[in-house]
Formats: sequence, structure tokens, C-alpha cells
Amino acid sequence: MSDKSYRFKVGKFRCTTVLDGVYLYEHPGLLLCANAPQGELAEALAPHGINLASWTEWASPYPGLVIDTGMHKVLVDTGAGGSLPGTGKLIQNMHAAGIDPGEIDVVILTHGHADHAGGNVDREGKPAFPNARYVTCQAEWDLWAPDEPDLSALPFPEALIQLLIQVAHANLLAIEDRFEVVDGETEIVPGVRVLPAPGHTPGHLAVAATSEGEELLCLGDAALHPVHVERPDWYAAVDLAPERALASRQQLLKRASAQESLVHAFHFDFPGLGRIVPRGDAWAWQPIAGV
Repeated sequence: MSDKSYRFKVGKFRCTTVLDGVYLYEHPGLLLCANAPQGELAEALAPHGINLASWTEWASPYPGLVIDTGMHKVLVDTGAGGSLPGTGKLIQNMHAAGIDPGEIDVVILTHGHADHAGGNVDREGKPAFPNARYVTCQAEWDLWAPDEPDLSALPFPEALIQLLIQVAHANLLAIEDRFEVVDGETEIVPGVRVLPAPGHTPGHLAVAATSEGEELLCLGDAALHPVHVERPDWYAAVDLAPERALASRQQLLKRASAQESLVHAFHFDFPGLGRIVPRGDAWAWQPIAGV
């Protein structure tokens, strides 16, 4: 496995996770598990080799996911595009993996946050994937379309809020003519569907790719860390509607476990691939062999 890309198959679909970069988050315990009692959180993190008392930084990968169906080349999420430190390497890493960005014909955005949609355009403001149509949810578009989107529920400094808005406007509204907005579960190309998973943002989407009886389920930000699989009742400070986010997470984890889906989790250790397996009243994250 390369530390910048990873190839795998889902039925006949050829898939590749490609790294845009790694970003360091401060105060990860409070960020990831805003409603978790500190004692319980410390206990839950210990099996992951994390000491909560000294956990001051969390290094999160930002991967794009390319799904080559044979008829279409679909990219799920575009990374941060250099809008955050340590990011902006998606295009060069795609080239290194033998993937031509010009052959991407569909870009699906799970949501409009800077780390998922910040690579839609290049430094000149032109589409980074010039032959692609861009797809997102109607509710997500409606969130970011106003001059001042309502992000008041986020416990972030005003400067960070403004950065999120600036990046979203540059990567969504600036290429509005390239966008297709959908509402509800929708097949985007044969074998690739988007699934409503609101809560993290109003129009947050999951993506399901199916071929020859196998499914790849992309969680987006429905779960940010393996501890969210084990404790699906803990929400993140970045979830705009926590109760809806938890309901969406439960639904996706149940589906992945029941269908034995291969799962891609954006913020988990690269390449973010594994399976959801039952454990007591919840589940556990099982990274795929060799990762």
C-alpha cells in the first residue's frame, strides 16, 4: 500500500483512495465526542492506544475516493484543496496513481465543508475536474447559498466560520453551472447511489457503490473516528444537528453490518477501509487485512 493511494475492487468496480493531505486538529476529545463523559471517553479510547489526558492533536487524513465503474469515473469528495495546512495534494497524487483528473466525469460531494469540497476548483477558480458534473444534495446547497450561511451552532471562532463560508462559496457557488442538486436517495450513475444522511450538515450524503453483489458504503462524516462505531451515541462538536446525525449514523452502521459492506470512512486512518462488525449493543471497526 502506498501512503498516498490505495487500490481495491468492489465487484467489477476498480476503486482507489487518494490522499489530499493530513490536517492536525487540536483538542480532539472535545471535538469528536462533545457529549461524552470524560471518564467513559478515556476508557473507550484506551484500546485505540490513546491517552485522553495527553491527546492534544489528532492527525486526520483527507482522502478522495475514485470509483471506476467501467463506464464512469466517479470521485467522492475533493479534499481541502490547500485551504487548510498540509492539504492540496489530491491532483498530484491522482497523477502518481495513474488517474487522469480530466477523465473524472462525476464528482459527488458528501457535504460542503472545506475538507470535503475544498478541491473543487484550482487556484484560478476553474473546475479542477473540467469534464465532470458536480453532485450534492439540495439541502446542502441551500445551506451554503446565502451570503452568510447560518453556522451559529458550531462552537468555532468567527475566523474559522468565515473560512468555511469562503471555501464553500468558492467551490460551490463559483461553479454553480456545473452542479446537479438531488433530493432523496438517487442513482447518480449505474451502480452508484447517494443516500441521505443528514445531521452533520443538513444535506450530508453517504454513497453506496454496488457491483456483482458487493457493496462499498462511504460514510462521509457520519462517523469521524472508530470510537463513533463503538459509541454511536456520541456526537461531534461539528455536527450541526446532533440528534439527526446520530440517527443517520445508526442507520448506516446497521446497513453496513447487516449487508457486510466494505466501508470507507473519510477521517479514519488512511485508507479508511474496513467493515462494521457487531459488538454487544453496538459495533466495532475492523480495518481490512493488510491496512
